[in-house]
Amino acid sequence: MGDDILLEERTGAVARLVLNRPEARNALSLAMLKALTQAIGRLGKDKDVHVIVLAANGPGFCAGHDLKELTFARENPDKGRAFFEDTMGKCSETMLSIVRCPKPVIAEVQGVATAAGCQLLASCDLAVASEEARFATPGVNIGLFCSTPMVALSRNVGRKMSMRMLLTGDMIGAEEARAVGLVSDIAEPHDLTTTTMQLAQRIAAKAPAVLRIGKEAFYRQVEMELPVAYDFAAQVMVMNMMEGDAEEGIGAFIEKRTPFWKLL
Repeated sequence: MGDDILLEERTGAVARLVLNRPEARNALSLAMLKALTQAIGRLGKDKDVHVIVLAANGPGFCAGHDLKELTFARENPDKGRAFFEDTMGKCSETMLSIVRCPKPVIAEVQGVATAAGCQLLASCDLAVASEEARFATPGVNIGLFCSTPMVALSRNVGRKMSMRMLLTGDMIGAEEARAVGLVSDIAEPHDLTTTTMQLAQRIAAKAPAVLRIGKEAFYRQVEMELPVAYDFAAQVMVMNMMEGDAEEGIGAFIEKRTPFWKLL
């Protein structure tokens, strides 16, 4: 897939996408962004996949945009403007594909995740980080404010901490990242993949239709005013109650048996 810049593995109902540019610290080249968007879109429609894990090969998760590729584009007659627009547009498309994917997406983060790499994990629904992982939005240090990473960061982390990361470019560790809401879980380095896959498989065992309904509702309501959000969520609950999986799940709970979920 994409000259092996993005690998794919399957374990039951869990699909694992692996960034595979370790020599470039898994930088998000234009080709990588296109491969990611296509893979997530395809897996989102795959009935055999209930959860997607996004991981990376090498010592680091993702260093952000491919700065060498961006710099090379400056040699174009327009000084790179068209390429910059294409890259930033594709990056936004990739992040939106994760949020809009009907399947939960879990980031598995080892080493460093910076700039658009930090944006990538922040766009995922959950993130499991190694105790040794570090995070930053350091664009300010090289004259390029992390404006697009800011979108995902500010929707996961409080305003003051988001601004601190954006204005200083300072690294934060895994414990602080969990404390401020950037990651959901922490694992010992040698247990990172096992911990992530166990979480993914636990979620994959839930009713696929309910995961889809819940994820979509979460991202829609979080941007609404409180009364509107409650009205919307109430309608979603009614719709969910009419689903066969809700009838089956409640019945199984009352009857003290394991529920049998229908496939999408």
